[in-house]
Amino acid sequence: MADILILLSEAAAQEHAAPSAFGLQDYQWVSLAMLVLIAVVLWKKVPGAIAGGLDKKIAEIRQQLDEAKALRAEAEALRAEYAAKIAASEKDAKAMLAGAREEADAILAKAEADGEVMVARRQRMAEDKIAAAERAAIAEVKAKAVTAAAAASKVLIAKAHDGMADKKLADEVIASL
Repeated sequence: MADILILLSEAAAQEHAAPSAFGLQDYQWVSLAMLVLIAVVLWKKVPGAIAGGLDKKIAEIRQQLDEAKALRAEAEALRAEYAAKIAASEKDAKAMLAGAREEADAILAKAEADGEVMVARRQRMAEDKIAAAERAAIAEVKAKAVTAAAAASKVLIAKAHDGMADKKLADEVIASL
């Protein structure tokens, strides 16, 4: 095993010769390949294509930004318009509420006045009914009194007057004519 280690260390210690072709070293071949690659890239106009693609993307982004600015301006205008509409609606609502309160107060005042008029009219009607009932009661009492007086007179006359008194009374009435 020691022999193998010695052989490996001797092999590592030896220098290897770098590959070369056509008298060029490996780093020179890498440089030449890079120059050829750059020349092909320039010949095929790859930087122009990349720049064109980037310009196109920049134009699209600018267009989107312009659209976004326009949409934002439109949204702000709509917001301002709706804020004005809301303010006008609130003002109208306050005016409607004040009008409704005034109308309700007017209706209430009219109802109170109508109620007072109706109470006075009903009171007057009740007083008229009471007065009519009093008159009817008085008339009825008078009628009963007259009936009672007539009945009492009849009874008294029948007791106090006989045929003779009637004849005398009739003669007096005829004589006075």
